[in-house]
Amino acid sequence: MEAILFDLDGTLIDSGDDLAVSINYMLKELRKQEFEHETIKTWVGNGASILVKRALSGGMEIKDINEDEYKKAYKIFMEHYKNNLCVNTKLYPGAKEILKYFKDKKKAIITNKPYEFVSPILKELGIEKYFELILGGDSLSEKKPSPLPLLVACERLGTSKENAIMVGDSKNDILAAKAAGIKSVAITHGYSQGVDIKSLGADFVINELSQLKAING
Repeated sequence: MEAILFDLDGTLIDSGDDLAVSINYMLKELRKQEFEHETIKTWVGNGASILVKRALSGGMEIKDINEDEYKKAYKIFMEHYKNNLCVNTKLYPGAKEILKYFKDKKKAIITNKPYEFVSPILKELGIEKYFELILGGDSLSEKKPSPLPLLVACERLGTSKENAIMVGDSKNDILAAKAAGIKSVAITHGYSQGVDIKSLGADFVINELSQLKAING
């Protein structure tokens, strides 16, 4: 294994509460029903635009949404979240330790989160220095579950897909890895959108980041 590709939200960082606060702020501004944080967390994983649309729809299934209302909602959410990225967001246990442990491996962040938010969060949490590459949900023409970000990451890191592994907490991560022909690690502590992460056929399943050490090699 030469390279490790990490998802961000739900894998390395627990960001659900900050996302939920910004979503509820958006809904309050629009005079719409707010939701419990645990409900909003089940909508996380497909990027900001889908998160906003799910909130406007009141569930995972996106309904017909007025385009002007969506644009207004998206702007409110993005502005609020940009100014509240790391109020309650924290690293999962063992995150910094595992990045240090794999100091000799090439590492990338591949997230569906908008690119502009990623570096500020990594800097705030003190882990930006561990990554050679960051790809956000808007960095390329496609995002996970497309294999494109994973394949581009391998190319930019100068490693073959056979020598890379994807670590993530949702079906988007596992499906992207499968489509790319890259081995995958599913971690059970994140935002799996109600899907049993163990059922997706990942090559490895772990309950905490420290267990990645056993997969080394």
